[in-house]
Amino acid sequence: MDGDDIPKSEANALVKNDDILNNSTNKTANVGGQDGPVAEEQTLSKRQKKKLLKQQKWEDERDLRKQKRKDRKQQRRLERQSGPRDDEGDEPDRRRAAKRPRRETAPTSLRLVVDCSFDDLMLIKDVRKLHKQIQRCYAENRRASRPVQFYLTSLGGQLKQSMDEKDKGWINWKDIIIKVEHFSQVADKEDLVYLTSDSPNVLTELDPKKAYVIGGLVDHNHHKGITLDRARDLGIRHARLPLGTFVRMNSRKVLAVNHVFEIILAYVEKGHWRDAFFSVLPARKGAQALAPETPVTPETTETPVTLETTETPVTPESAERDQHSDPDAPQSPHK
Repeated sequence: MDGDDIPKSEANALVKNDDILNNSTNKTANVGGQDGPVAEEQTLSKRQKKKLLKQQKWEDERDLRKQKRKDRKQQRRLERQSGPRDDEGDEPDRRRAAKRPRRETAPTSLRLVVDCSFDDLMLIKDVRKLHKQIQRCYAENRRASRPVQFYLTSLGGQLKQSMDEKDKGWINWKDIIIKVEHFSQVADKEDLVYLTSDSPNVLTELDPKKAYVIGGLVDHNHHKGITLDRARDLGIRHARLPLGTFVRMNSRKVLAVNHVFEIILAYVEKGHWRDAFFSVLPARKGAQALAPETPVTPETTETPVTLETTETPVTPESAERDQHSDPDAPQSPHK
């Protein structure tokens, strides 16, 4: 092929590559200052030249790769639309079966609320972690065979900014109730139960009429006891999961928001706390099952509480009395 027969696009690419190599090999450095000797020529090795050419080729083909991805996506869409159907015009059984699990779900009346009112107490890196945990809660609830009524309250500040920047599709989430209001304004006070690992009350059963609140806080234990303080300040019930009754752990018993959420989902489906814990707890927690004959620890000597039947409702007066009677109880920063 003569030089005149080379396509214009390829000729331009060759000229561009030559320019890159010439610029790279003709770099000079002044090693003697303003009055120093003449700068010496800096050369590139064959490997460096090859790397530059490869990088330039990658950049030049960027639009082509993008177009190929669009073409493949369009082709898959056309194949789905023109796929085989039965005599009635419906999709084959194998395609209907893929959608069946979502249609066979049995939503429950149990409410799970993530309280996002701790935004001002977190660094932006922890806010982003909370964002990912909320995404996990949403995904797990959508996949659950018995999904709960999912509430996200006090949404704003850094968390909303992170969601807007990293996950613009959140505004189209389904089967979730998102509120800027505080959780105390979206449920009756007598129906609220704050789940906190600092509570002395052990949750033994779930009441489908209650709304269980999970503190949306990632603080690496910097604000220990703050969720319990919030519950006492509001005069609402509080409890902790019966983790110490069924599980021995090598790490601290403070769980991430999505772990608490998933444990509740698993309990609703399986009906047993032990199965729920071990289907969710990550391996890094070092969870081990407690045998029935295991000696009772101080944690498990507390009286289990079934909140809907035996716990005495907490009032502001009783909460204040409890704090004064317990010298180790953390003081609320909001008083």
